[in-house]
Amino acid sequence: MLQVPSSLQGLLSLLAPCFTQPTFETFSLLVVGAVSRVRDRTITGMLQAAGLAGVWHHSRAHDFFARRNWDPDDLGLRLLEFLVTVLVKDGRPVRFAVDDTLFGRSGRHVYGAHYLHDGAQPEGSGRRTRWGNCWVVVVLVVSLPCTGGRPVGLPILFRLFCPKDDEHPDRASQPELGRVLIDKAIARLPDRTVELVMDGAYATRAWRGLPDRVTLTSRMRSTAALYEPAPPPTGKRGRPALKGALMPSLAEIARTATFTTATITGPDRRQRTSYVHRFQCLWYGPFHTQPITVLMIRNPGTRDGFDIALASTAASAQTTAIISGYDSRWTIETCHQEAKAHGVGEARNRVQTAVERTVPFGFLTQTITICWYQLHGDPDHDLTVRRPTAPWYRHKTTISYTDMLAALRRELIRAEFHAQAPRTTTTPQISQAQPPSDLTAA
Repeated sequence: MLQVPSSLQGLLSLLAPCFTQPTFETFSLLVVGAVSRVRDRTITGMLQAAGLAGVWHHSRAHDFFARRNWDPDDLGLRLLEFLVTVLVKDGRPVRFAVDDTLFGRSGRHVYGAHYLHDGAQPEGSGRRTRWGNCWVVVVLVVSLPCTGGRPVGLPILFRLFCPKDDEHPDRASQPELGRVLIDKAIARLPDRTVELVMDGAYATRAWRGLPDRVTLTSRMRSTAALYEPAPPPTGKRGRPALKGALMPSLAEIARTATFTTATITGPDRRQRTSYVHRFQCLWYGPFHTQPITVLMIRNPGTRDGFDIALASTAASAQTTAIISGYDSRWTIETCHQEAKAHGVGEARNRVQTAVERTVPFGFLTQTITICWYQLHGDPDHDLTVRRPTAPWYRHKTTISYTDMLAALRRELIRAEFHAQAPRTTTTPQISQAQPPSDLTAA
């Protein structure tokens, strides 16, 4: 049986109130197994990697996901409170990114599996639909010192998405599930300013009525219907107008717009120059009567039109801050990529409770690994060791998630070695040395 290092055990103990004592022991060792396993990352694979094959019956691991009493939301919210306290400075806004991703599955009886669009498949690669489970994920976007200040997405909350059909016409959409998760997160942080960043597909009416301390930045659809602010009341009978006149399309606005130069600092700390046209209006469909700031961005190589348009409810924020904040949304894409590359979603269970817990468990293990490395890792040493083994990788200047995972695996091996090593004698007494003649006679 693998040992849980004290550094990791201290982090896992934050989640102990979410379990009974036996279930917490199972959870801790399955986390160790999930980190240690390098292939076939199924539930029984976690059991084997933890050194529990033949020690525990495999049903104990399966029951942890299918029958034991615990809630992934409780784990995510407890981790969120700790991460915000440790990694987000007081007074700084807490930033969340929301998106969904598809985990391919096989089998007609897997709960919640449908044929769905897979945005991770590159365009031109053929069919972009897969049979699998779609998960709406909320990640906490933080800049970690161990990565040189590069933003990293830490997954914390999750919901399984199932499309509507004739038997279930009331199922929630992906943006509606994202709103449920965000409401849980901001309720746990009542005194913090919150920033939300999301793709244009999530800009729907599901986000109406957010608290004043929450701002949202999203990509705009090119066909978005924009309106001028509502005119002042006329004094006539009837309800005052909620919106003004319909504005031209974004393409028409770009033809006559004046673009100003803006220097943007990207997530990789590199600076780039863009040309931005900024104005305020109403995007009545998603945000109703709440005024929004629109940023039309044109890259240096673009002569006319625009490349991307952003909509933000942060009316007083600087242009560069809005664009840089939206750039950090990409951390959720890399988070999904790392999760799939390291075994999240490879479990072969199919009952509802197990399906709804296994992927969140894998995502939370990823968050725990990154948090452990930030608290106990040595990025300078790991980079120094990495360079001689991969001299062609010259542009590597920061630690990746793979490096963090390797460091935690080394710590697990070290703990296992010390647990099996014989105890050394600590008595200070020195025995009387025998004379050479006695040794010769013997």
